[in-house]
Order: sequence, then C-alpha cells, then structure tokens
Amino acid sequence: MKERVTLTIDKELLERIDMRVDSVKIKNRSHAVELLLTKALSSNRPRKAIILAGGVRDATDALSPPRSLLMVKDKSVLAWNLELLKAHGVRDVMLCITQESLQIREQFGNGEAFGLNVTYSLQDSPLGTAGEIKAVGAFITETTIVLNADELKHIDLDEMYEFHKDGNKTCTIALTTVDDPSSYGVALMNGAKIMTFVEKPDRTHAPSNLINAGLYLVEPAVLNYIPDGFSTMEQDVFPKLAREEKLYGYVFSGQWFPTKDPLLLEYARKKWNGIN
Repeated sequence: MKERVTLTIDKELLERIDMRVDSVKIKNRSHAVELLLTKALSSNRPRKAIILAGGVRDATDALSPPRSLLMVKDKSVLAWNLELLKAHGVRDVMLCITQESLQIREQFGNGEAFGLNVTYSLQDSPLGTAGEIKAVGAFITETTIVLNADELKHIDLDEMYEFHKDGNKTCTIALTTVDDPSSYGVALMNGAKIMTFVEKPDRTHAPSNLINAGLYLVEPAVLNYIPDGFSTMEQDVFPKLAREEKLYGYVFSGQWFPTKDPLLLEYARKKWNGIN
C-alpha cells in the first residue's frame, strides 16, 4: 500500500532526480524518488542468486581452467560476479558446477571471504542453463537472480529488481546492445515486454540488436516452464514465456564484457573498470 506525501527538496537535487525519468523504466518523479529511497535504505532487494558455472572452458585445452576463473584486473571473472551480488545485498548464492569445474569449489569454498553464503549443486554432466536451474528448484522460493559465471557485468540490480517487481513478471532479462547479435540470444521488444526471443539468429534476420546479457530475475513460477532433462533457458524457456507475454527486458547501459574467446577476454582486460 502506498501513501501520498509532500516533500521539500532542494531545486538542484530535484533537477538531478528528474534527469532519471525516462518514462519507461522510471515513469515519473515520484517513481524516481521511490527508487532512490529504496536503494539508499537497502530494502526490498533480492536475497538469492544462482550462478551457472558448469565446466565452461577452452574446448581445445582439456587442462585449461573454467573461463570464470580467468583473471581480469586483480580478480577472476567469477569473483567479480560475486562482488556484484554482494554490493547489491545478496547473501545466499547457489553455484551450479560440474566435475569439470570443481576448481571453483576449491577456490571459493563457503563464500565467507566474500561475506556470502555459498553452496553448490554438483552435476555429473551439464544439464543446460534451464536444467541446472530446475535441479536447484527448491532454492527458488522468492525472486532469484540467475547469472552466467563467465561474463563481466555491472548492472544496477536494485533498479532492475524494482522494474521486475512492478507488475506480474515471471522473468526479466538484462539486455544490452551489440553490433552483431548473431552469437547471442536476441529480443524483439514491445515497450518493456519481450515479444520474440531468438537464440543466435542469422545476422541478417536478427529481430534487433538487443541481446541477453547473461543475467535475469526469475520467480518460482518459472520452474513450471522448464522440461525434464537437458534444456536451456534460451531455446526452451524464454520463447515459451515470450509467447505467453510473461517475459520482460531491462535494458541497461552499464559495463558488459563476454570472455568466451581469447580476443574478447583480452578486450575485457583492457576495458573493464570494476564494480564501483
């Protein structure tokens, strides 16, 4: 329940607040003030996150570490993702790993060094992004962040959470823009709603340049859309949610760097500015 209040605010501060209003993610001045107060008071934040870190490594080198353990600046990619979660109030993290990525458990343990409570889901073989989520379905008792372990991203999770909770959303994907979307999942939007989601389309037939940034917010109801066995969110779940108009996109302008090949990793090492 919301109440109407009257505030006296410095004119210069009010102008800065008004600059945040874009009529899409932030609807008006009152909405902007509410978001700022929520963030300042550290309330109403997601408390849980699932990190998908199952054995992603250089396919040409069986001895290489998982990509999420490669170093960028002074931390591994996975450590940066944990820093992002901690900075936004997350406390409980489920790390989905396989036998190929046991090094992750050896390095991060129970997460105490990060001020987090880290537990693990160990699978004998990859289940796919959706299959891994379903395997830890009991963990998803409230709005939960799901993210890939091998991308660098700096997203305002507080703002994304407020966007997600405004309305009856089952899943909200963080979206960013790239020149060539053919290697990613691509979204076609109608306002904030994702009407079509296509995984790795031909460049000439991509519905837009807005791509899945490897982080999304899900409600427990998303488990009803995941089939048994190996399945992926990108091919088996997102298109289904889009058809039912239950999939939304949060377009952000923060940093985002994939690390899936040596050239992208080197670029990330040059450009990444950390979590401020």
